[in-house]
Amino acid sequence: MSGSTATTARSPRSMAWARRGRAFGGFCRQFSRSRTGMVGVGFLVLIIVLAVLAPLLAPSWMLDVTRLLDQPRFAPPSLAHPLGTDDQGREIWVRMLWGARVSLLVGFAATVVSMTIGTIVGIAAGHFTGWGGGLLMRIIDFFLVLPSLILAIVLSAVLTRGVWTIVIAIGLTSWAGTARVVRAQTLSVESRDYIERSRVLGAGHWHIIVKHLLPAVLPLVLANTTLTVGSAIIAESTLSFLGLGDTTQQSWGTVLKNSMDVSAATAGYWWYILVPGIAIVLVVLAFTLVGRAVETIVNPTLRSR
Repeated sequence: MSGSTATTARSPRSMAWARRGRAFGGFCRQFSRSRTGMVGVGFLVLIIVLAVLAPLLAPSWMLDVTRLLDQPRFAPPSLAHPLGTDDQGREIWVRMLWGARVSLLVGFAATVVSMTIGTIVGIAAGHFTGWGGGLLMRIIDFFLVLPSLILAIVLSAVLTRGVWTIVIAIGLTSWAGTARVVRAQTLSVESRDYIERSRVLGAGHWHIIVKHLLPAVLPLVLANTTLTVGSAIIAESTLSFLGLGDTTQQSWGTVLKNSMDVSAATAGYWWYILVPGIAIVLVVLAFTLVGRAVETIVNPTLRSR
């Protein structure tokens, strides 16, 4: 009797949260079986920890050129200078640690902006029929055709230079791909029977979107998010390399820009180029490995293969 009373006392909300907890636990177990995904996660955790601990591992005075007058310029990698020094005597590894903070911040923040816009527009384009949905679809197609990097360059050149300008520029130009994926998933969910039952029972647009459509598209959004972060880091590096970033902040793109300014490629200062270049490649590869692992779990077609 008491057991049946306890079961009856459970609210639908608590049951829904329990179901989501079980689903999340199953997702974590499946992800832990992916070797490539775990390698990507391990590398990203290492980079994030180093970026967070940058003020402790490399105090900010190590970037102050006025206090580095005795440091050798363009010193190659050695025991004294593990990754070499730049044209002003600053240690490359110090610049890489501080640059990781800005590059990761821009990557995550721009992805949040992009995913938010893409999810909202994609759900609206798939849920609402008629001229409203058609108009949203035309907007998505316009941003898909428009080169996002060129638009980001224009926005970065027009707006005040800074880290958050780059975040806005990347976020506002990279959401169309997510919107198209979300719209396709929304159309698939809309054709299911429980959506029709909700409409018959009097559910409005807000209830259907929040209770049914959003939970259904979130797994795909999560998989797309991990892939988009890598693209955002590349975009930030490109904008900084072109001189459109914040020159007062360290980032991996800024290090590459400085190496180009001193003609490091032709002068033989190979470490000045390889270190930030390899760092960008490895971080983007790690995000790609995590994204593919997540995509394999949330996409039954890929999982069956």
